[in-house]
Amino acid sequence: MRLLFDVRYIRTDFHDGISRYSAELARAVFAAAPARGVDVVFLIHDEAQRALLPAGARTLLVHAPTSALEPFAALRLNRYRPDAVFSPMQTIGSLGRRFGLILTLHDTIYYRHRTPPRDLPWYVRVGWRLFHLSYLPQRLTLNAADVVATVSETSAAEFARVNLTKRPVVVVPNAPQRLAELLPEGAEVVPGAQNLVYMGSFMPYKNVETLLGAAALLPGRTLHLLSRISPARRAELEELIDPAGARVVFHGGVTDAEYAALLADRAVLVSASLDEGYGLPVAEAIELGVPAVITDMPIFREVAGDGARYAPGTDAAAFADAVRTLDDPAAVAAVVAAGRTHIARFSWERSAGILLDAVESLRR
Repeated sequence: MRLLFDVRYIRTDFHDGISRYSAELARAVFAAAPARGVDVVFLIHDEAQRALLPAGARTLLVHAPTSALEPFAALRLNRYRPDAVFSPMQTIGSLGRRFGLILTLHDTIYYRHRTPPRDLPWYVRVGWRLFHLSYLPQRLTLNAADVVATVSETSAAEFARVNLTKRPVVVVPNAPQRLAELLPEGAEVVPGAQNLVYMGSFMPYKNVETLLGAAALLPGRTLHLLSRISPARRAELEELIDPAGARVVFHGGVTDAEYAALLADRAVLVSASLDEGYGLPVAEAIELGVPAVITDMPIFREVAGDGARYAPGTDAAAFADAVRTLDDPAAVAAVVAAGRTHIARFSWERSAGILLDAVESLRR
């Protein structure tokens, strides 16, 4: 059975969520496919993407996913006679397809926050906003597939709640990268709650303001804000910093190795986000053996289980109180143990198996 796996969303500079999902799932599917009798070929649009695929992987060079040719992608792919095509997004064209199709919708967050990623072309951003004005375009897109994949049970439940598609929905979960492999040889995680680590964007719904409010109540600690940030947004947040509270450090972007090292140093992963599609940094911290203090909402409960302390997203004092509970070494040990047990259910190998099951179901 021939599967075309769309990896055109892999970034060649640094991974975002979709890029990492594409790359990690592709690697796991490539490893598992031969035993399942599936021949995998990867769709790329940039020769540099080859270097981010497993050694020996075969590729087809096609147009970029943001190209005006994308609505007609199926007509081009037909010539390669695939049995199935899988895309980690839902926008690949299905018009005239002669193959099974699995599309992925990670979440419905852009119906609640319609600002598109800024690195997209202007015409794509305009189309993005129009697309998310109602569920109808999404329903038409997803119903043109045979199977719809998503990354969490929370997202699947939301699809059902709004009647987003009549197609079967399969959960192909996200999974954390193993940050321990990025630490120096012999290095171990040092437990504690001295450092508060935030990895994520600074969009309004990420609600970094609550973290700064909590930092004001936690003198003697350091809040590390890791991601890139615009000068204007940084200036807004700097005005909220209480000099009597925790020290606040804007890192302006870090490597994965730097991220791992910061988490390993007496740290707690923090996020007061009010909305998430998954919450990959939470999963990564817990897999490393670092507890989290996060917003109490269904998706974080699904990802973290008992590997976190929870607080209302807009309650800075509750966040600060939750951090203080992790000053107790016994509490940290209990949360870390529970978190590792919980996060073990998420692995790229398991996700690859679920996806290949869905691919084989198309043949049946």
